Amino acid sequence: MIPRKPLIGLIAVGLLLSLAHSASAQNPPKPALKPLPFVSTIFGDNMVLQRGKKNTIWGWSEPGDKVRIEIAGEHASGVAGPDRRWQVKIQPPAVGGPYTIKITGHETVELHNVLVGDVWLCGGQSNMQVPLRSARNGDEEVKSANYPEIRFFSVAPHSAYHHTDVLEGYWKVVSPETADRVSAIAYYFARKVQQEIHVPIGLVVDALGGTPAEAWTSATALRPLKDFDVPLAELEKLAAMGAPEYGNYVMHWYDQYDAGIKGNWAAPDVDDSTWKSVDIPGGFSELGVPDTPAVAWFRKEIVVPDPLPPGGASLFLGSIERMDTAYINGTQVGASAWVENPRVYFIPDGLLKPGKNVVAIRVLKTKPQGGFLGKPEELRLELGDKTSIALAGKWKGQLSVDAHPPHPLPIGYENWPVMPSVLYEGMLAPLAPLSITGALWYQGEQNSERGFQYRRILPAMIADWRKLFGQGDFPFYIVSLPTFRQRSETPTDDTWAETRESQALTAASVSNSCLAVTIDTGDPDNLHPKDKQPVGERLALCALAKHYGKKVVYSGPTLASVERLPGSIRLHFAHTDGGLVVKGAKAEEFTIAGEDRKWYWADARIEGDTVVVSSSSVPNPKEVRYAWQSNPAATLFNGAGLPVGPFRTDTWPGITEGQRPY
Repeated sequence: MIPRKPLIGLIAVGLLLSLAHSASAQNPPKPALKPLPFVSTIFGDNMVLQRGKKNTIWGWSEPGDKVRIEIAGEHASGVAGPDRRWQVKIQPPAVGGPYTIKITGHETVELHNVLVGDVWLCGGQSNMQVPLRSARNGDEEVKSANYPEIRFFSVAPHSAYHHTDVLEGYWKVVSPETADRVSAIAYYFARKVQQEIHVPIGLVVDALGGTPAEAWTSATALRPLKDFDVPLAELEKLAAMGAPEYGNYVMHWYDQYDAGIKGNWAAPDVDDSTWKSVDIPGGFSELGVPDTPAVAWFRKEIVVPDPLPPGGASLFLGSIERMDTAYINGTQVGASAWVENPRVYFIPDGLLKPGKNVVAIRVLKTKPQGGFLGKPEELRLELGDKTSIALAGKWKGQLSVDAHPPHPLPIGYENWPVMPSVLYEGMLAPLAPLSITGALWYQGEQNSERGFQYRRILPAMIADWRKLFGQGDFPFYIVSLPTFRQRSETPTDDTWAETRESQALTAASVSNSCLAVTIDTGDPDNLHPKDKQPVGERLALCALAKHYGKKVVYSGPTLASVERLPGSIRLHFAHTDGGLVVKGAKAEEFTIAGEDRKWYWADARIEGDTVVVSSSSVPNPKEVRYAWQSNPAATLFNGAGLPVGPFRTDTWPGITEGQRPY
C-alpha cells in the first residue's frame, strides 16, 4: 500500500466549496420521503427523445392505473404494478419537432417543446462539470450560444447508499440566457455534432467534482475486482444503520468520535471559559497533541465595524492539513480536505453582523506538522470593501479527539462523495432505462494514484453502465487526461502517464469505444484548464467517425509495431493521416532504455510513417517511451492536427502497479 498522498487540485475552488459545504453538514435530519412523481423527473419540457429506437418513459401511480402516452399520433400504454411503477415504450415520431407528449392516467401531464434527436450521457468529475462561462472566452461563447436544437439536463449531486428512484434537474434549451450553466465540453461536443448531422442533440450531464470511477460503478460490478471489499463492507454497515448518506468516510467518523458535534461547539453562545488559550497558526501543542493525529476546535471573537461595508465578505485560512470545517456565528461557511489549496470561504450575506461575531474552526490533523500551514498574515477575514480583520494570534482551543494509535482513523479524508457505488445509486441508476445514443467520459484525476488499477475499473464500469441501460454496447468515448503539474526535466515515472495508458488500453480493448487525446492541451497550474473546445470537438470526431459514419480523421497517430534495430528502435504508426508532423523545433519527449531500465532522453527522426529513436547513452536500446510524464511537450502529430498520445513499449512495473487505497 502506498502512503496516502495529498489530493492535488482535484476540484475547482467554486465547485470544492459548494460541494464540501453540502457534503459536510453534520447530522442532517432525514428528509421526509417525497411522493414518487407521476412522471419521472428526467422527462420534462424542452427534452430530447432518442431517435431510431423505442423510448422508455416511466413514473409512478396507483397500482393498476393504466397510463397512456401520446405523441404525434403515436400512442402506447402500460399499467402501474404493485410497486406503483409504470413503464411504457413508445416509438418516437420523425426527427425534429417540437412535439407535445401527453401522459394520462390517474393524473394528466403534458410535456411541451420536445424534440427528437440523439441523447448523449456526459459523465465524469469536475472537468466535465466546468460550465461554459468558465471556459476560454467564456463570456463571448455564452453570448453567441444560440442553439435551440441543443438541450441539456444537469443531474443534481446526490450520493445514496440504497437504490434511488428519482433525481433532480431540468431540461434547458441552449441560449445566451442558459448557456453559462451548460457543461463546456458537452456543449462543444454537441455543437460540432449538431452542425455536421443536423439533428437535435440532448445532453444529460451526470458529473461531480473529485469523484473516483468506483463511485459511479455498482457494488455488483466492483465485487469481482476484489479491490473494494473493505469500503463496500463499510458501506453495507452504514446503510444497515440508516446513517446519513454523506458518500464519504470522514463525516461518519466525525459523527462517531467528534465531541464538538455533540456539544455544538460552533454555536456562538457555547461556554468556552474552560478552553485553553492557544496561538494560531499552531494550537495543537498547547492542547497536548503536537505529534499525533487529533481533532481540535478553535474559537475566536472578532469585532466587525458598524455599519458593515457593502459587498461580499470572505474567510481566508491558508492551507490546512488535513481537513477543516469553518463556521461564522454557528453557521458553516466552508470545509475542505484538499491539503494544498489555501482556504477561501465566501460568507453568505446577512451572516456577519456589526459588532461581535464568533469564528469557529474544527481541524483534523494527521501529521506532526499538520494543522494550519499558512503564514500568520494569510489568516484573515476580508470585508466587502477589502479591509481585513487579522485572525492570527490568540484563540480559544479545545481537544475533541486524541486519535493517536490505536484510535481508529477514517478510511479516507475526502469530504465529498468518494465511496464505491454511491453516485451510481444516487445519480446514474435513476436515469435508466432512458433511451440514449451513447456516453462521454472525462474522469481519471481522482484515480491517478492508482493509475494501473484504472485499467480494470474503467472497463468494469463501462460494462456496468451498458448493462444498466440495456441498450447494447452503446458508444462510450473517453477523454485522455491533458497536461498538468510542472514539467520534469529528467525522464521519470508518473501516475498521470500510467492513468493515460489505462485509458488508452480501455479504449483499445472495449468494443465501440474511442479515445480523445488531449495531451497538447492543459495547464500546469490548474487542473481545470480553460481550453475545453478541443476536448469537446475531439470527442465529437470520435462520434462522427465511429457512430455517424462520417469520413473524418478522429485519431492522432497510434503505435502499431516496434522494430528493434542495432543501436536504435523504429516505431511504426497507424492513423498518420497527412503524414507524421513535428510541432516545434524537433521531436521531443522520447526516452529510451536498455536492459538496465535506466531512461535517457532520446533523439528522434521521422522516416515516412515511422520514427527512429536512439541515444548515444544507450548503445543497445530495448524500450522507448513517449510523453511519459504529467506535463510532457507534445510534439508529434498527424497532418490532420491530432496528437500522438503518450505510450510506452515496455511492460516494466510502474509506480502505481499493485497500489490499492485500502
